[in-house]
Amino acid sequence: MVAVVSIWVSGKAQEREIVITGREIVERLTRLEEGQKRLEDGQRQLGQRLDEVREFLLWGFGVTFAGIFALVGFVLWDRRTALAPAVRRIEELQERERRLEAALREYAAKAPELAEALKRAGLM
Repeated sequence: MVAVVSIWVSGKAQEREIVITGREIVERLTRLEEGQKRLEDGQRQLGQRLDEVREFLLWGFGVTFAGIFALVGFVLWDRRTALAPAVRRIEELQERERRLEAALREYAAKAPELAEALKRAGLM
């Protein structure tokens, strides 16, 4: 008897789960549609935020590279202006050396000892 009652109760329980009214189906479909709309809205918002992040990154990289190029330009300009006095001084010294050598050669034509010394130094 207990076995019959337990089978009958389990059968009724399964029977209740299977029976779904049309109204319940409509309500569940309505909830599914609303959930789908919320998902679509979320996807749209996520896409907009990703576009904003992408735009921010592009601006950030642009500003960073512009700063790097400006810094490199400043370094090159500063190096050139800092080296200009040294280059001028070297050119002045080279010109003085040329004049001194010319004077020594001219005098060496009159003084044979100086001419011999310049030959040994490789200047003549």
